[in-house]
Amino acid sequence: MTMISRGLPSRLGCVLLLALGLIAGALLLPRAAVAQGAAPDISTPLAQLTTDKYDDTEAALGALALSGSPAAAGIVAALADGRLMYSPATRQVLIKTPQGGLVDAATGQPVAEAPPGAKAVRVNNRIRRAIEAASGTLALVNPDPAKRLEAASAVMRARDEAALPALDAALAKEADAKVKSALTLARASILIGKAGVPDADRIAAIATVGEQGNQDALAVLRSVPADASPAVKAAAQDAIAGIERSLAIWSVGQNIWYGVSLGSVLLLAAIGLAITFGVMGVINMAHGEMVMLGAYVTFVVQELIRTYNPALFDLSLLIAIPVAFLFTGLIGVLIERTVIRFLYGRALETLLATWGISLILQQAIRTAFGPTNREVGAPGWMSGAFELGQLSITYGRLWIIVFAMFVFVALLATLRLTRIGLEMRAVTQNRRMAASMGIRTNWVDAMTFGLGSGIAGIAGVALSQIDNVSPNLGQSYIIDSFLVVVFGGVGNLWGTLVGAMSLGIANKMLEPYAGAVLGKIALLVIVILFIQKRPRGLFALKGRAIES
Repeated sequence: MTMISRGLPSRLGCVLLLALGLIAGALLLPRAAVAQGAAPDISTPLAQLTTDKYDDTEAALGALALSGSPAAAGIVAALADGRLMYSPATRQVLIKTPQGGLVDAATGQPVAEAPPGAKAVRVNNRIRRAIEAASGTLALVNPDPAKRLEAASAVMRARDEAALPALDAALAKEADAKVKSALTLARASILIGKAGVPDADRIAAIATVGEQGNQDALAVLRSVPADASPAVKAAAQDAIAGIERSLAIWSVGQNIWYGVSLGSVLLLAAIGLAITFGVMGVINMAHGEMVMLGAYVTFVVQELIRTYNPALFDLSLLIAIPVAFLFTGLIGVLIERTVIRFLYGRALETLLATWGISLILQQAIRTAFGPTNREVGAPGWMSGAFELGQLSITYGRLWIIVFAMFVFVALLATLRLTRIGLEMRAVTQNRRMAASMGIRTNWVDAMTFGLGSGIAGIAGVALSQIDNVSPNLGQSYIIDSFLVVVFGGVGNLWGTLVGAMSLGIANKMLEPYAGAVLGKIALLVIVILFIQKRPRGLFALKGRAIES
């Protein structure tokens, strides 16, 4: 009895506590559920979208972006796509789905049919900018850091003051350093043009934007209000001057990159001509058509892959390289054995014969494929670009440079380390002495012409990615190829490399000042004057026959 009486108060207390907990839960749970399930009220911005006034539409977009409503992103996207409608009579806002159905923007419920007189919400350039800003604001809280970074850039470009609260909220909880820097930059861009900002804050924002150092930052700094204080204007002018100096330096770097890219193209087009001209002394006017044939081989390979095995498309260029080399190499051997071998020592006849061959090849391609350009696709690994500082580098050009260097090294190794390379060098330096030592000079000539034509073919594979594949493709590079060979030194691979890069960079450095046509003319004059001083080019070959 005593034990029961002692345990009674404790048990009674537990029961009372349990009862109180159940009562509190019953009272608080509905409120929590209501609070958790309650969606932000967007009735006001939806009503503004039905007034058919641009000012109201712009205000509605700003309110939707800051509302936190799950429906806001869909409404903004529908307006951007021209799928947002409203009824003037009922003030109902509707979203037209991509499938053609209708959904109530407020509730998300399907609508059987559009109300009578339903109209699309009008959009102009100002609304499009507001849509971009609203989309950026909505994306500031995206779980994907890349999306948040993109959103911060969009807000910076739009510079919408209504995005400031969302930016502040996003900055408060952002953990990614890169995204946080972009958000800070977007906030500074808005503060520069916002009325009522203290000079100290505006100058600090100018410094933040000035550190970006690109065209976007320059546009922001030039938007400083006319009524800003002299200190703010002076800070903006200093930042603008600094960015312009930096951009001028980066512009030179960009032109050098373009020049290296052009030089790699010239190297690919000229390197086969260099060994053909150097060993055989033949002015091959059909060399450009070998480049063109390589490009058409790439087109044929891609068409076959598209037809029979599309999964191999990303490997199409790698498959086309050996096919183009073998095909154009065989064509080159055929031309040498049937035409060129009878014309050695007769430069004018050789030039005219190869020019006639080039016309025959062009007409043959026109007959087989038609005169129009043919589309050669880019594999996934050659698509896109990336930024290096203020340099824009495309993967296609980058891979062409790598490929040109690979071809150069492979050809250099062939000439240095193989028997055919040794015999080619011997024939280049002294044909009669090489023949007296038992070298079959006729066979070397055929192999040299085939090798030069094969290299031109794989140059066509690369050029198919940056130029139109047409019967006239080779004509665009034949003159530049001869310039490279003569400038660098006939038959010298290192001279061809230096000549191609020098002419490529010089061409791109002259273009901004003289234009494309005058730049090429000036470059041609410079090369002619240089050849007057050094007739054998930068790197002249040495040998008894050559020097005699």
